[in-house]
Amino acid sequence: MPAFSSQIQELVIFAAQLLRDAQHAIVLTGAGLSTPSGIPDFRSEGTGLWSRDEPLAAASMLTFRTQPEVFFKWFHPLARQIFFAEPNPAHLALAKLETRGFLHAVLTQNIDMLHQKAGSRRILELHGSLRTLSCTQCYRNYSHQDYLPAFLETNSIPRCPVCYAILKPDVILFGEQLPQKVFAEAQQEVRQCDLILVIGSSLEVLPVAGLPMQAVDRGAHLIIINNSPTYLNVRADIVLPENVASVIPAIAEQVFDENIR
Repeated sequence: MPAFSSQIQELVIFAAQLLRDAQHAIVLTGAGLSTPSGIPDFRSEGTGLWSRDEPLAAASMLTFRTQPEVFFKWFHPLARQIFFAEPNPAHLALAKLETRGFLHAVLTQNIDMLHQKAGSRRILELHGSLRTLSCTQCYRNYSHQDYLPAFLETNSIPRCPVCYAILKPDVILFGEQLPQKVFAEAQQEVRQCDLILVIGSSLEVLPVAGLPMQAVDRGAHLIIINNSPTYLNVRADIVLPENVASVIPAIAEQVFDENIR
């Protein structure tokens, strides 16, 4: 185990025990999970995206429809960071927990595809994904691999090869509804779970922020691993304001340790 304080070590061991005992554990991940991979979060003071940009001006559906060049100018550096990012130890540990049967589903607010790269399988992308783009006119879908490299190199707005309308990355912008099927599946996971881990999310964006509360109200255990406080800290069994790239692998290591069962 890394050199944590004795108090943090006890909480890591307790978290591992809750995971081993759970029958249906799930995780909700936010932007803080991917910051060790070089992708900025949204609300950290000084480094978060919204500390530099006004979200409704840069990343709203209204801006995309009326001023797509403004959106794509804002989106370009973020897309570059996502395109070249690799999973960090926290992503890899969560994938191993799923593979070995300790984790049933990953609910994520992230659009960066790092859970897939790490090897997780049951992933519900609540805010969409950069994996695909859709034509705004004929609604054909395209892989990001066919268009993002050219966009990153030339900064030109991606367009449909059939009708030449603008392609929209399949990420959820402000003013846009969540994907209904995915959100319904997430709600079902919340209803079934007896443990939910919240990792790297400030729990400030509805309706996703309400999912852990639903789980807790149904009697599920709650573990929160996030650098800043959330509204649910007072309801959590464990709160760990630690570096996710260190503490998640440490918890997984304890879960896999047969000697402490």
